[in-house]
Amino acid sequence: MLKTARTISILTVIIFILSACNLPSSAPATEEPNAVFTAAALTVQAMSTQVTPFSTLTLPPPPATNTAASFPTLALPSSTPVFSATPVCDQAQFVKDMSIPDGSVFAPGASFTKTWRLRNAGVCTWSGFTLVFDSGDSMNGTSPTSIPTVGPGQDVDLSVNLTAPAANGSYRGFWRIRNASGVLIPVLGGTEGRSFFVDIKVAVASAGFDLHTRATDASWVGSAGVVTFGGPETNTSGFAMYRNNQKVEDGSSPSKALEIHPQMVNDGIMTGLFPAYTVVSGEHFTAKIGFLAKADGTCGTGNAKFQLNYKESGVLKPLGEWTDTCDGMLKSIDVDLTSIAGKNVQFALAVLANGVADQDWAVWINPQIKLP
Repeated sequence: MLKTARTISILTVIIFILSACNLPSSAPATEEPNAVFTAAALTVQAMSTQVTPFSTLTLPPPPATNTAASFPTLALPSSTPVFSATPVCDQAQFVKDMSIPDGSVFAPGASFTKTWRLRNAGVCTWSGFTLVFDSGDSMNGTSPTSIPTVGPGQDVDLSVNLTAPAANGSYRGFWRIRNASGVLIPVLGGTEGRSFFVDIKVAVASAGFDLHTRATDASWVGSAGVVTFGGPETNTSGFAMYRNNQKVEDGSSPSKALEIHPQMVNDGIMTGLFPAYTVVSGEHFTAKIGFLAKADGTCGTGNAKFQLNYKESGVLKPLGEWTDTCDGMLKSIDVDLTSIAGKNVQFALAVLANGVADQDWAVWINPQIKLP
């Protein structure tokens, strides 16, 4: 109310002043009747604005949201394009192992043949191609090895002769195919798309071979012909028989003694050929040789040659020969068989009279093949 009364008072004063300005003069001006009131109203409005100022309220921006931005949808092609494979000239495909499955166990030094089956998966004929060693353990395999002519889509078996390493362990060798230009070709289904391998384990495993026990399985032949194992000792054609626990020249009575007596003539012979055995790397032949003692325990006049031989592919080959006489002592024999490790052979024990065959009561004591 006070604010309104004040405004009316101010308006009255202004009107009064303006009215005084409009008193008669020498040059009266023509005025718009409502001009006074309009000016007064404008003045009041200006004063009101100055009396009650205010500031504009500023609102905070709306909070951000997680609404994903929208993007225009791209139209997909109506059909998927088809790409055609480029033909490959020289390319192989691994088919399968034909021999020696992965992890096969061999004795040190054993010989074996690995065979793989591969397919010509290219569009060109293989001519002048070779099998070559790539990496890993070669196991003495021959590289390169020729590959016969193979047409596209045809299978071929590739083989390589290998030898197991001497030390125990696991071994793997990688092989590849090389074309006539000397380029190594890819192998579909192969290791890293390029090679194929042979994988073996080497372990010393020896069953041994007891020639004393197997004497009954041997074939006995003397210079006079075939004889039957077991004697009699009176057979002048010679004989072979057990003399277990009988006294020998050094006074002992060994539990495993095999007597081999040559034909009872000068330079007579008696040989026993044993069943085949595959020699394990590291094996030795061991035995003691000597003569049976006479009934009174003394030596006779024995004088003979002892031989260890082996037969391979129909050929008899020597391993050792020792000449011995009855002198009251046994002779120890130890032969390293490394030279024939891995081979399947027939061992032969022989006694040859060194001159006269009288009292050549030659004995092999505990002859055997074993790991030391």
